[in-house]
Amino acid sequence: MMNNDAQGALVDMPNPSGSRREEGGGAVRSSGCGSNPGPDPREMWGGISWRCLATGRTLAGPQANPRCNLKSPTMGEDGGGRGCGTTRELQRLKQQALEYYRENDVPRRLEELLNATFYLQPADVYGHLANCFSKLAKPPTICRVVGKKVLDGLGLPTLQVEIFCTIQNFPKNICSVVIATHFEVHETTFPELAEAEEVERSDAVSTAVQWVNETITQELQGIAPSNQAQVDRVLRTFFENKVQEDKERKELEKSLEESTVPVPLPLIPPPPPPPAKKKGQKQGLKDTLTEKPIIPPEPAEPVLCGSMAIGAVSLAVAKTSALLGSNPLYVNIALLKHPQEQPTKLAIPSLMVSLVSCGKSSPGKLNLMKEVICIPHPGLTAKQPPPPKTEPKKGHNGGKRGQQPITGKMSHLGCLTITYDTIEQPLLLIQGICANLGLELGTNLHLAINCAAHELMDYSKGKYEVMTATHKTAAEMVDLYVDLLGKFPSIIAIIDPFRKEDAEQWDSIYNALGSRCYIIAGSASRSISKLLEDGNISLPKSSGLIIKHTNQTTMSDLVEITNLIDSKKYIAIFGSAEGESSDGSLVDLAVGLGVRFIKLGGLSRGERVTKYNRLFAIEEELVQNGTLGFNEGYTFPDLNKDDDTAAESREAAAEVAGELREPPQPIFPAEAGEESAKP
Repeated sequence: MMNNDAQGALVDMPNPSGSRREEGGGAVRSSGCGSNPGPDPREMWGGISWRCLATGRTLAGPQANPRCNLKSPTMGEDGGGRGCGTTRELQRLKQQALEYYRENDVPRRLEELLNATFYLQPADVYGHLANCFSKLAKPPTICRVVGKKVLDGLGLPTLQVEIFCTIQNFPKNICSVVIATHFEVHETTFPELAEAEEVERSDAVSTAVQWVNETITQELQGIAPSNQAQVDRVLRTFFENKVQEDKERKELEKSLEESTVPVPLPLIPPPPPPPAKKKGQKQGLKDTLTEKPIIPPEPAEPVLCGSMAIGAVSLAVAKTSALLGSNPLYVNIALLKHPQEQPTKLAIPSLMVSLVSCGKSSPGKLNLMKEVICIPHPGLTAKQPPPPKTEPKKGHNGGKRGQQPITGKMSHLGCLTITYDTIEQPLLLIQGICANLGLELGTNLHLAINCAAHELMDYSKGKYEVMTATHKTAAEMVDLYVDLLGKFPSIIAIIDPFRKEDAEQWDSIYNALGSRCYIIAGSASRSISKLLEDGNISLPKSSGLIIKHTNQTTMSDLVEITNLIDSKKYIAIFGSAEGESSDGSLVDLAVGLGVRFIKLGGLSRGERVTKYNRLFAIEEELVQNGTLGFNEGYTFPDLNKDDDTAAESREAAAEVAGELREPPQPIFPAEAGEESAKP
């Protein structure tokens, strides 16, 4: 039998009729000293009082908490009953406590919770109460943002951001993200340039860490992570102020320099004379057009040192909101893009997988193809292999039995760098491998080419160096692409066929090939901030754009730019930066934003394989939830279909190219090696 000391406390609550229930015997209220019985404890502490069955003592409010310094208003100094001389200070505390609990609706909620718990009688009473109280707690808010300098997949410094939130009065570390820098990775470069870029990269990361730890963390305190729009507005305002500060600083430095050092006028060299016609040269169609001087390169868009802090914090907050809501990040991004109605189906972007590289830094003569990319046929899942058309004629490595495999070093893009001397060789190699596997290019698989034309321009000659010692003008490049697509109709995308300065040639190639393949602007496009500022994505003229999450790009910016691309009937390709990290969040961004393609590089190096695995995991989740959608086939809408001049230019280009020549025979791997060895 339980003794009095071991007995617990009962809850004494007013019943609906207003009469008081007494449990455990004894009086609930003590008359104390004097004629004035004093206020009812239940009235003072929100209508709730605890009474010990052993002693008859009534506990209310803060006295129920052993750590509370506030003495019970119903007791005297010795804690043994109501004091005779209640001071005004105690009366004031009683009133404050009463108002505090009533403002927070404590009496009603406690009564409902305790009554419900009694009827449910869960096995884990305190676990049940904890779950119920957690639902009544305030939503989490950001309390601290921490920036750190870490290393990316290439061992170069980059930024990591951690988000801390106040959850039930305690700070908790929710998540962290790592953002890639905007710096390009150069296979070969001069030591002086590499050293200067290393210093610039280090300064950018250090400045970003300083921004996050000193100002951004204060600006975001108290904001709910679920309010992405407010977070991005705060970040945008902060960035605009930094831009203005940088502008004023540069103007001040310029004025000081002009006041101290006289600047000599630059000498403008005369334009070079037009090339003389060779003796005996026949006049052809291309000679009728006067060759225009090469347009000098536009200055690179300025990138404010430390701007990566904006994009990293915005992504970290979006990921935090998803984790706190027990949702995948791609679902939260989809809700940001479709705030009115959540899409019932989400499609996985088509993969662009880099296979081989024959660009400017490759050891062979061929410079034109920085990446040869494989694209699966639409309708297949990301993990589903295309069905073979015929019986494979291969060994275990994809080549003919007894043949030596093609070898080469692995580029930073994750694909094989091969030594080739002609434009057709890498395409014939892939065509032969597909034939060995029983696959048909153009049916099971498609190809894309990243030309990276901005790396090919020889400004001393004013021409593109497509192969070593082989230069072509911008006009001749149009003919080259038309001829290449005639030989290899399985090519459905050409990325960066020209520099962004060659706007006229972008128009020409789009008019010539825009109805047969995608013309994509990658490096030739402007930054997302500039595109949104101008509201114009049609320069240079293309079928679509490659967008990347770098620098000051927020989640709101990504939603806005993809909405703009969709409204113009362009296609969006979500690409990864060259200096990558193992953070797979960009895959969630691509799925949530609903882009058409995702370009992750080759299937090598841990930072890329992590992203491919994340894509496969998302696909499995969508299949299990019954929400996996599929993209339609690859169609090439002609944005110039109402323009008669565009149709005429396409016909003229087709006549020059000879219109769809007979495609060459595929070369199998060993044959490709023998072909390149021929003089």
